[in-house]
Amino acid sequence: MASIARLRSAVPPLKAFLRPERGFGSAAAVQCHYYDDDDDDVEEECAPRGMLDAQGCTPERGVQWVMIGEPGAKRHLFAQRLSKLLEVPHISMATLLSQDLNPRSSLYQQIAHSLDHGKLVPEDIIFGLLSKRLEDGYSRGETGFILDGFPRTRIQAEILDHIAHVDLVVNFKCSEEELMKKNLGTRKFNAYQEYILMTSSRSTKQLQDDHDQSHAEECKLLEDYYRKQKKLLNFEVAGGHGETWKGLLAALHLQHINALSSSQKLTA
Repeated sequence: MASIARLRSAVPPLKAFLRPERGFGSAAAVQCHYYDDDDDDVEEECAPRGMLDAQGCTPERGVQWVMIGEPGAKRHLFAQRLSKLLEVPHISMATLLSQDLNPRSSLYQQIAHSLDHGKLVPEDIIFGLLSKRLEDGYSRGETGFILDGFPRTRIQAEILDHIAHVDLVVNFKCSEEELMKKNLGTRKFNAYQEYILMTSSRSTKQLQDDHDQSHAEECKLLEDYYRKQKKLLNFEVAGGHGETWKGLLAALHLQHINALSSSQKLTA
């Protein structure tokens, strides 16, 4: 926590130019309909500006979106497609850790030490990498981003709010039917692993259960954090990739942009 406190005290200068006081940019014209788990009433809509204004001009900056949710929903594939469609960089934990760093730098050595010992990379290092990535992108003329699978906890979300403004958070969830398919497939493919689990010690199973419960609690806190900010959009992944992509475009009100992009490719 001490390292996080140091990071928080260091971010105001970065915040000054990465959090411009503007409206939502680019295609963030999503009408955010969602339900609170504790309330049957529909929350009010958030209505940022569309991809193009009334004169057909591009807004001042691109979208600044976050993609979170279940790994089985293939979130990263849709995040990559959205980044290409909206022409903003796709930033994931993998891309952050693969930045071109000097092997002699202390940052590189700390990352290597964590990975070599099977540990999570400390949060202050992650945010240092994210800050560097956003600053480098800003200097190259990038005006938005799609963060994939990050933040993962409420604390990380709070720190992120000090670094960059987040327009929208898309929470990918698998439908019950898809979950059953994946579980059946995993059960057939990992029969030997299932046998090992059945014969493993009770303490090992308890550790796994505790980990799963802790992860579920972290996810709920993260979702609640963005829900209170009226930025959370739950999206259920069902059916094939093509069908899901069309549903995602509809949920984000991006069909017209996808059609425009397709027509431009055909006439190029």
